[in-house]
Amino acid sequence: MTADGMSGNNATPSPGRQALLDAAISVVAKKGLRGLTYRSVAEEAGVTHALVTHYFGSRDAFILEALQSTIAEAERGLFAEDQTLDQFASPLSEFISRERELLVFQYELVLESLRRPELVEPIHKMYEDVQRSTGEQLSRLKVSDENGALVRLVVAALDGLFLRHLVDGDRESTEASVAVLRELLKRSDSALDR
Repeated sequence: MTADGMSGNNATPSPGRQALLDAAISVVAKKGLRGLTYRSVAEEAGVTHALVTHYFGSRDAFILEALQSTIAEAERGLFAEDQTLDQFASPLSEFISRERELLVFQYELVLESLRRPELVEPIHKMYEDVQRSTGEQLSRLKVSDENGALVRLVVAALDGLFLRHLVDGDRESTEASVAVLRELLKRSDSALDR
């Protein structure tokens, strides 16, 4: 294999590591974590089983790397640096629709961590990362939270809205709930811009 991902002169490029992680996320979203095999990922990505095993040493390493990939993607998609408090988590329903597979993958791993203790620490890390990015966003919006309780509440509210929207797809209810969350943030005693 050459540095540009090509093998030989006339071969088509093989997908990179991220394309295989994306395929894994898609497989889990469709079949659950128990449906995740090197073969299912290879089929989803349109590559050979050997290529998938070449990139990832173990199934667990593959799962954890895919989880890290979803966290970074979700953080980029949900919050923008130029958002105002009136735009916080806006529009959530579009984000959920666009990132459906990513969110289903994360929820699948959250549930699996209840059965597999080795996943507990990575799931805790995922929530810590989400809380950190949410806290940074609220700080940019001049909403302070000295003890982290408000950030934790906002993350829990968004988490619940994600899950509920995945189940019922009710865009109007989701956006109405986000609007209420924004109003609560504006009215909170911690809002500095009053």
